Amino acid sequence: MSSAVADFWFDPMCPWAWMTSRWMGEVTQVRDVTVRWHVMSLSVLNEGRDLEPKYRDLMDEGWGAVRVLIAAADAHGEEVIKPLYDAIGTRFHPQGRTDRREVVAEALTEVGLPVELMEAYNSQDWDEKLRASHAEGIALVGEDVGTPVVAFNGVAFFGPVVTPAPKGEDAGRLWDGCVLVAGTPGFFELKRTRTQGPLFD
Repeated sequence: MSSAVADFWFDPMCPWAWMTSRWMGEVTQVRDVTVRWHVMSLSVLNEGRDLEPKYRDLMDEGWGAVRVLIAAADAHGEEVIKPLYDAIGTRFHPQGRTDRREVVAEALTEVGLPVELMEAYNSQDWDEKLRASHAEGIALVGEDVGTPVVAFNGVAFFGPVVTPAPKGEDAGRLWDGCVLVAGTPGFFELKRTRTQGPLFD
C-alpha cells in the first residue's frame, strides 16, 4: 500500500502554521505519510486589503523570508524548504526573534546554504515564483483562509489549527480524522473560536 501524501503550504511568519508543522512532523513518526512542503505568503494574500496599520507593517515585513525560501528551493531543490523553514521558524516562534533579516541569514548558514541567497530578501525577482506557489495552495481552498493550507491526499483545508501540537499517537489520531473528513464529499469546515495563543513547548 502506498503512503499517504500531505501537501503543506506555510508562511514562516505565522505561528499557527508553525504549530501545525510541528504536528505534521509528529505524524510522520507514527503514520506512513509523505509530506511535500510549499511556500505561501500572507503578504500576497493581504495585498490590496484594508488592514490595521500594525498588521500592514507586519505584511510589509513578510516578503523577505518567503522570497529567500523560494530562491533557495529554485537553486538547491525543494528538499531544502523544510530544513530552512525549521531553522527560520525556530527563531521566529519558540525563540521570539524579531530581527527578521538576521534570522533568515542565520538560518541559511545553519542549514549549509549560501548566504548569497539573502540577495532575494528585498528582490522582486522571485515574486512570480512565490505567487505561483501561493496560488497553487490557495486555489485548493479559496481566498477566505490563511496559513497553513494542508492537502490530505489531494483534498485541502485551512488548518488544522491546534495548540499545543499533538505528539505521538495523539498526532496520528488527528491525522486520521483529517483524512476521514477529507474523504467525505461536500465536507467544508469545522471551527470554533480560539481561546489561547500558540504554545511552543
